[in-house]
Amino acid sequence: MTYRGRFAPSPTGPLHFGSLIAAVGSYLEAKSNDGEWLVRMEDLDPPREVPGAADLILNTLETYGFEWDGEVLYQSTRSKAYEAAIEQLKQAGKLYPCACSRKEISDSVMQGIEGPVYPGTCRNGLNGRETRAWRVRTDAATIVFDDAIQGYQTQVLERDVGDFVLKRADGFYAYQLAVVVDDANQGITHVVRGADLLDSTPRQIHLQRLLGLPIPLYAHLPVATNTRGEKLSKQTLAAPLSPAAANSTLWQALTFLGQFPPAELERANLSELWQWAQQHWHLASVPRTKSIMV
Repeated sequence: MTYRGRFAPSPTGPLHFGSLIAAVGSYLEAKSNDGEWLVRMEDLDPPREVPGAADLILNTLETYGFEWDGEVLYQSTRSKAYEAAIEQLKQAGKLYPCACSRKEISDSVMQGIEGPVYPGTCRNGLNGRETRAWRVRTDAATIVFDDAIQGYQTQVLERDVGDFVLKRADGFYAYQLAVVVDDANQGITHVVRGADLLDSTPRQIHLQRLLGLPIPLYAHLPVATNTRGEKLSKQTLAAPLSPAAANSTLWQALTFLGQFPPAELERANLSELWQWAQQHWHLASVPRTKSIMV
């Protein structure tokens, strides 16, 4: 089986150092396994998107020396595939309409890994109320997977997350559904991404099982945080990647990932640094922690 990995940014702003970590890790793991590396644009949420950000992201990747295989996949073109998955789950009795508002859910006394756990209010019917969203049923089974970096992981979805939304009240499809459908469609065998998505993985495994889709192998890289312990992001005002500083920033990303390139390569040209990185990449050297302050 050909190794196939991917990098899937959201066009909500320019790439920053945190984004670069995920891109570098996924790219080098694919190349070190003689595999393919795809780019997918997760443009599922138009209200959050920044005009021109998708093109800026692709230009930045090119400036930093990344080379991807095939055409870029835009999730905004994939609604028919997502709706087909929704219908499959409906037919299997695994999906149900939900009429609850955010406030009603926030009032839940059950707290999980990401806030209030949906209490299952609409599992057995809407009682005459209007459908706002569609939720997938979870259960009390323990989902287990062995992450290549973070190690053995377990989660009970019904307790820790609750039935989660696959199609939102505004008609847009949820990330959890789209990522599962597209990973299968693109033949992704390995998912290397930030540890901020570690807790999402059991939800994706749950959907993969319900839809009869293959389950990739997972590796979750430590995320970069600021001095306040916040993940670098647009919301935390992370600085955009500078095209002029591509070589030194890539050198810093490799060091962050535990690869420790020679100091003289920080001032070498970009192709030399990439050549060294591909020859010396070891996933086992990546720090086994969920975050590192930069």
